[in-house]
Amino acid sequence: MYQRILIANRGEIAQRVIRACREMGIGTVAIYSEGDRGAHYLELADEAFCVGPAKAADSYLKIANVISAAEVGNVEAIHPGYGFLAENAHFNEICRSCNIDFIGPTPEAMAKLGDKNEARELARQAKVPVVPGSEGLITDEAEAMKFAHEVGFPVLIKAVAGGGGRGMRVASNDLALKSALQQAQAEAEAAFGNGAVYLEKYIERPRHVEVQLIADHHGNVVHLWDRDCSVQRRHQKLIEESPSLSVSDKTRNEMCESAVRLLKASNYTNAATVEFIVDGDGNYYFIEVNARIQVEHPVSELVTGIDLIKAQIRVAAGEPLWMKQKEIKQNGHAIECRINAEDPAKNFQPSPGRIERLFVPGGYGVRWESHAHSGYVVPPYYDSMIGKLLVHQPTRAEAIACMQRALAELRVDGIKTTQPLHQEILSHTAFVEGRIDTTFVERTFV
Repeated sequence: MYQRILIANRGEIAQRVIRACREMGIGTVAIYSEGDRGAHYLELADEAFCVGPAKAADSYLKIANVISAAEVGNVEAIHPGYGFLAENAHFNEICRSCNIDFIGPTPEAMAKLGDKNEARELARQAKVPVVPGSEGLITDEAEAMKFAHEVGFPVLIKAVAGGGGRGMRVASNDLALKSALQQAQAEAEAAFGNGAVYLEKYIERPRHVEVQLIADHHGNVVHLWDRDCSVQRRHQKLIEESPSLSVSDKTRNEMCESAVRLLKASNYTNAATVEFIVDGDGNYYFIEVNARIQVEHPVSELVTGIDLIKAQIRVAAGEPLWMKQKEIKQNGHAIECRINAEDPAKNFQPSPGRIERLFVPGGYGVRWESHAHSGYVVPPYYDSMIGKLLVHQPTRAEAIACMQRALAELRVDGIKTTQPLHQEILSHTAFVEGRIDTTFVERTFV
């Protein structure tokens, strides 16, 4: 087992990894930018090094600076968290070339599954259902038009790299397709340095259901069941829950088995999430693989009782999986609300600034994951999420009631947050009855 690990990230996920390492008796090295200097969570690490100015491009994304911190900190492994360099195959390769383990998949598997077009082909080979899409990359308008007229509008333009909804556009006619194609390519190039896109048939009002998996270096792959992430705004998840109401038990089992086949076919190791969309008839289709731990991983932890961060570390260190698939059960129902420093009343305008008072809810079945505290200054340079509020109860109805109570208790004074929107969503009849899809928030609240 490792003696020291560097966490190549910030905020909530850095704190989460530091806590897991401490429980495992592993030393930790944190990194921070000038924008995060003085953050309280850094005090939990054994050492912390500044890696550059506030802007992520000059600090958290600066590979040379992160590797220098790892070498000075004398670590044996790097945990990338999510975002920043977590799915950067080049960074992954550099870590390994410096004799530092990367707590994640191999660079080859990451590159293969990180390219959505190649991942779709792998899915087809593994007999995993995929949304009808272009055979390869779309390089010009003529190709895009030809595909759109073959499958019929609307179509979805998707970047082959990255995630988080960037480089995605929906087009419903020829004119919209021309404009959306240019926008998607430009956005993907700016966000990921790769403007390549492909097209898919757009499934209207789908549910977004994903499967959490963990794979070791000995050929073992298990799934930790499903999460429903349909409550979104502009492809950004707001609420996640497990299990999903949108699939039957039969479909759930088939979907999870499909995800396992896909990871085995790609020789994948460590944590991954395989994402699907589900149409109105209950058919599911593969959309992409996230080759990292995800923001919503605690939802799966709550219903399975498995600590995914510890599992990642053990697998990276070469340990075989200690649990069999038949031993992993979904117990009860878990819900997560992402609390973002944004103002829903002003088109989700970012709301950085000082948190004057933070009162965190508690009680049976409530979990709060956050690096924020009273007096914390939310910087304007990074993702706006300041915390994740989770509940776990025997039934979905009880989980909703518990979350409503916890949201009512939560106090974040000094800045605007998405808390009021979550309260509205949790009280809406459509959410309570499970009649939601990925367009629900924008149709109902925005």
